[in-house]
Amino acid sequence: MNILVLGGTRFFGIPMVEQLLADGHEVTIGTRGRAADSFGDRVKRVVFERTDSESIRSVFTGKHYDVVIDKIAYCSNDIKKLLDIIDCDKYIYMSSTAVYEPKHINTIEEDFDGAKKELIWCERPDFPYDEIKRHAECALSQVYPDRNWIAVRYPFVIGRTDYTERLRFYVEHVMKGMPMYIDNIDSQMGFIGAEEAGRFIAYLVDKDFRGPINGCSAGTISMREMIDYVEKKTGCKAVLSEDGDKAPYNEEVEYSINTEKAAGLGFEFSVLKDWIYDLIDFYIGQ
Repeated sequence: MNILVLGGTRFFGIPMVEQLLADGHEVTIGTRGRAADSFGDRVKRVVFERTDSESIRSVFTGKHYDVVIDKIAYCSNDIKKLLDIIDCDKYIYMSSTAVYEPKHINTIEEDFDGAKKELIWCERPDFPYDEIKRHAECALSQVYPDRNWIAVRYPFVIGRTDYTERLRFYVEHVMKGMPMYIDNIDSQMGFIGAEEAGRFIAYLVDKDFRGPINGCSAGTISMREMIDYVEKKTGCKAVLSEDGDKAPYNEEVEYSINTEKAAGLGFEFSVLKDWIYDLIDFYIGQ
C-alpha cells in the first residue's frame, strides 16, 4: 500500500514506520524537514507545514494515498485543513484517551461520541489538550462522516525514548531524594509502550474498521507500586511533600482502557506489568 505518514521521525512514530516497511508498504514521510530520521532511502519524504492550508495544497494536490496516518493533528482546524485537500482511501488520526470526560475503570470507545458534542473550529492554543482533541474527533464525526477514518485513542505512551520524561521524573526524584507532590498516588492507571503503540497503528492500515478505537496494554498500575519498586531496587526513599515538585501524572483519575474492539480485529496487547518494570530498570540505570 502507498502510505503517507505525517510525523513519524521520533518516539513511537519510528517503530510504526519500521513496521510499515517490514510489512512491505511504500511509505512517504511528511514533516517540516527539521528532524533527521534513520530510514535512509527506504522512505520517500515531503516537506510541508501542517498548519498551513496553502502548504498542504501545494504539496499534496494531485497525489493519492491508500492510507494517511496523521500523528501531528491536534485540533479541528488541523483536520479540516488536511481532509479538505488530501486524496486518500483511509485516514488514521492519532487521538487520545484524553477525549473521555473523564476516563474511568473499563473505559470503552462509546464513552465519547464526537457526533454528539458541539463542534468548535479551533486552533491548537484555543483550548487545553483534551478539549482540542475532542473537537478534532467532532470534526471527523460531524463533517467527514463519509470519509474512511479511524481515531486511535491511547493513554500515556511510555518508552526509553519518551521525550516527555514523565516516568523518568518519578524515578529520578526517588533516587535523588527530591521532594515531589503526587495527588493520586494510589490511582490505577493504564499505559502503552512505544513499540506496541507504533505496531498497532501499522496493524490498522489494512483492517476493515471505521471510527474510534482504544489501544492500551492490559492491566493497570499505580504510582505507589512503581515508587515502591524503585525504593526496593535502589535503597532510596521517596520524599513526598505538598511543597514538592508537582508530579507529571497529577490530576489523572483512576481508570482502565477497554481494548475489546482491537482484540476483535485480531490484535492482542501485552500485559503492562510484564514490561513496565524493565522500563523502570532502564531509567534507574541512566
